[in-house]
Amino acid sequence: MFKRLMTALFLMAACVAQGQEIPVNASLLSGSWAASWITHPDAPQRGYGVYHFRKNFQLNQAPASFVVQVSADNRYRLFVNGNPVCSGPARGDLFNWYYESVDLAPYLKAGKNTIAALVWNMGELAPVAQISNQTGFLLQGNTAKEGLVNTDSSWLVLQNKAYSPTSLDNRERLQAYMVVGPGDRVDGTVYPWGWQETGYDDRNWSAALPVSVSVPVGYGTDNLWTMAPRTIPLFTEKITRFPVIRRTEGRSVSPAFLKGGAAFQLPAHQSLKILFDHQVACTAYPELLLSGGKGAIIKLTYAEALFDQDRNKGNRNEVDGKQILGNYDLFIAGGGQKQLFRPLWWKAYRYVEMEISTQNEPLVVHDFYGQSTGYPLELKATFESSDPSLQKIWETGWRTAQLCAGELYYDTPYYEQLQYTGDARIQALISLYLSGDDRLMRKAITDFYHSRTPEGLTQGRYPSNRLQIIPTFSLFWVSMVHDYWMHRRDDAFVKQFLPAISEIMTWYENRIDKDKGMLGPMKWWNFVDWDNFNDWGVAPGAENGNSSIISLQCAYTMKQAATLFNAFGKKEQAAALFVNANQLNIGTYQQCFNTEKGLFSDTPEGRSYSQHAGIWAVLSGAIRQQEAKNMLAKLLVEPGIGQVTFFYRFYLVQALKRAGMGNEYTRQLEPWRKMLDLSLTTFAEKPEPTRSDCHAWSASPDYDFLATICGIMPSAPGFRKVNIAPALGALKWVRACMPHPDGMIRVDLQRDPSGNGIRGKVELPEKLNGTFYWEGKEINLHGGKQDIQL
Repeated sequence: MFKRLMTALFLMAACVAQGQEIPVNASLLSGSWAASWITHPDAPQRGYGVYHFRKNFQLNQAPASFVVQVSADNRYRLFVNGNPVCSGPARGDLFNWYYESVDLAPYLKAGKNTIAALVWNMGELAPVAQISNQTGFLLQGNTAKEGLVNTDSSWLVLQNKAYSPTSLDNRERLQAYMVVGPGDRVDGTVYPWGWQETGYDDRNWSAALPVSVSVPVGYGTDNLWTMAPRTIPLFTEKITRFPVIRRTEGRSVSPAFLKGGAAFQLPAHQSLKILFDHQVACTAYPELLLSGGKGAIIKLTYAEALFDQDRNKGNRNEVDGKQILGNYDLFIAGGGQKQLFRPLWWKAYRYVEMEISTQNEPLVVHDFYGQSTGYPLELKATFESSDPSLQKIWETGWRTAQLCAGELYYDTPYYEQLQYTGDARIQALISLYLSGDDRLMRKAITDFYHSRTPEGLTQGRYPSNRLQIIPTFSLFWVSMVHDYWMHRRDDAFVKQFLPAISEIMTWYENRIDKDKGMLGPMKWWNFVDWDNFNDWGVAPGAENGNSSIISLQCAYTMKQAATLFNAFGKKEQAAALFVNANQLNIGTYQQCFNTEKGLFSDTPEGRSYSQHAGIWAVLSGAIRQQEAKNMLAKLLVEPGIGQVTFFYRFYLVQALKRAGMGNEYTRQLEPWRKMLDLSLTTFAEKPEPTRSDCHAWSASPDYDFLATICGIMPSAPGFRKVNIAPALGALKWVRACMPHPDGMIRVDLQRDPSGNGIRGKVELPEKLNGTFYWEGKEINLHGGKQDIQL
């Protein structure tokens, strides 16, 4: 069975990657489907439960194609004749419940075949990112040929009582916000081993209960789910092994075990602890292969880092005197031969501790490894420079971006797996610049569009089964749409969001204090940044009115929105937005700019000053360039000024560029160097002490190496023109390339030996032109290769 699963995983990797390129039958995009949503007839419909569904059927011959659409609530894993095929659905909401399109033909044969699905519902314990209606499974054939497998009462179902939730105390143990759902406790002694195989005896299973018709978006009435095709690629899996065991308690384990070639046996009534170190963070399904040892208890605990007795992480490579705390799974050995344990959901980890306690039988542990998974971002960009230390930042940033990309742009894969607009804007730009892949960006923009509330604001994170509104994040969503418009050529996609952008802008316009020309009191959670303001990161003046930070961010965003409205012929709306933006800029300057200090205060009272206020003053255009340079120079060095954390360093860099101070950028990388000094293998949420060791917004250097150091930026919507304005700082040379809608952009630049000039080569796609800037001089760029010398 184990060998068969390994073969199937390679087949899955080859076939599934193209799954979403399969066209959906047009008839399934309108009107009701023939298949019904089905469930277990007796189990609680909205409570915790794990279920197996099966359908046996005959084929006269192996088909050339056999396309089906498949979905479930909460989640499923699909098998055909014992082979794993795909997992899903991509997370959405009840109005847009996603389904996967897959061709099952590579797994089918002449004669008897079995389609089987593992379906689970975490009920009240579900991750916050999981929206749900009730337990259900759906499979619909693409045409009449595949209709014989449509879900209906001919399918069989079993509730798997071997599963129960565990690891429910992590918020207390980790003393941090953790909302990814429970771990699994699986009792192998009662597990229905082989349930997915064709020859399994399912005579005692129940007939599935149809609960609802299935209909696509725009159709139906009294819908429980409204179906939408998956818009991102299916995910593959690849074995990732642990390079090293850091410590054991109870007995030694041969290093050969790590390579899968040397099983070990633990006698009856003995215990063993093994600390595995993956050496870099990963997201993977751990898989554990066991024989015998009936009743043995195996606990797997997953962690990004270990903790000392004071709950500090310190250097992430160090394990002496440290303990593991975190999410865990429990498996009770079933006693059979080569039984494979795999949790329902993937885990984020660097370290895994395996703790084994045998009962009356010896246990054989054949293998332990991970099946790495996630959104298939492909690295197409490259970056090299005269400072080799930047390469480590580049590599670590890319790993961070990869691990924070799944069905959503995750803020952190370990603690939350939630998609926040503030994080997602930065993540999307990294995706565009390093991979050229815009599909997850499109899904994120659309997800937030679907999250809108009656007030007109988007939710701060979405999908989410709990309401959270962060008004500043609605502004970031508008910026995200503007980013997409500048980097991609899809006016129809952008245009659909203009009414929602208008509602957000109206919400803010209605809160302008006309007397002061600033925003008045703000509702909801007006988060700006950690570590600087109150415990919730709320800007001064947000709740009582007259926050310079939010007023200026609003002005910046209103200008972006106005540019969009202008581009789509909505001239009056655009003009009104420009008026409001200028009013906010002028009012905030008059109320909050301290001419003596040359700084913007956080509120008119002038009690506090922050980098954040100065950043938005520059980006919104509230301050002239020379004043901006003087102010930013002070913000970078003067004590007593509120400092940005990793999230807002992205905007600090944008402000430096806007003020003509891009050469300061390489000196701003010290926080990332410190993380590397602590042996982090991904970048953290914020400076030490940090909760998350892998947090998406901290991967921003990978974008800035290309957009700031190399200076590659779109200068016209759709990236139809390019500006290249390198800011090398102390670097002597850079070489880089990045994907563009028309091909690849390549730069190979060196400082002139005099230190003032620059020379090298630029290569653009044939259809692209633009301008190269250096120290107040410029060169026109054309498609193809060209030499640069200034």
